[in-house]
Amino acid sequence: MKGLELCREFYARCARDAIKARFGERAGRIAAGLAGEGSECLGFDDEISRDHDFGPGFCLWLSDEDFAEFGAELRSFYDGLPAEFMGFRRNSTPQGAARVGVMRIGDFYARFTGSRGIPESEAAWLRIPEHALAAATSGVVFDDPPGEFSRIRSALLPCYPEEVRLKKLAARLFTMAQAGQYNYPRMTKRGDAAAASFALAEFAKAAFSALHLLNRRYAPYYKWLSRSAQELPKLSESARETAALFEPGADRENLIESVCARVRRELREEGLSSSDDPFLVAQAVETTRRIKSEYLRKLSVTVG
Repeated sequence: MKGLELCREFYARCARDAIKARFGERAGRIAAGLAGEGSECLGFDDEISRDHDFGPGFCLWLSDEDFAEFGAELRSFYDGLPAEFMGFRRNSTPQGAARVGVMRIGDFYARFTGSRGIPESEAAWLRIPEHALAAATSGVVFDDPPGEFSRIRSALLPCYPEEVRLKKLAARLFTMAQAGQYNYPRMTKRGDAAAASFALAEFAKAAFSALHLLNRRYAPYYKWLSRSAQELPKLSESARETAALFEPGADRENLIESVCARVRRELREEGLSSSDDPFLVAQAVETTRRIKSEYLRKLSVTVG
């Protein structure tokens, strides 16, 4: 059983009705679900995932006012739920346990975005890493009668505001060109295996991120970056080519150019570039020209 399904069943069987019985009308002020950190929130957990921070649990989100009014009582209720469910023990490690339980809505989002609500400026959006937004919007909301948690979640989805998405995409294109098309072959010719490996990794990370941005999705943290990219609706073949860079005997320079060519075609199809230049620095410049925000457009192409 997947972790998200386990947690949903735990809530449905052990908590939903009990919350209504104990808290009465206050139950209508509680949002419940599972989101945040953890492979199960992304749906990527497997047997190996069960060796740490795995077990039945869920989040109960409250407004600041309700947290002050009955947060302690709700936490006591949550702590008193069965210690084991369907053969799995509840998470007891400090790091894992902190991911679930009773929390303020604002605190949950601030942990990932630095904002207790919806980011208020382009600068605020730009500062938030993709993996943080992927975590903040992961998982499933089981119940949300007040609607505030879901309102913020919906505003964060499915991706950055368009101007910020383009700024981040331009930065990734520049890194792909610099690390993959330029520095990787140069370091290889110099026989500097360490530097070549670093360049290859930088290219792959930027490429996987660019593929997510082109799909208007948030890229998860590095552990699941490749898998997530290979499941994207568009450009999944480019993701597989990027992953193939790390296979023994791979023709890495040709794979790099193939990925860049596919990305370049997608940029043209989206109207983000009119250039046929195979070097992605040119595509980064073209994408930047499509940004209307003077603040974002004037930032270094590497910022994002």
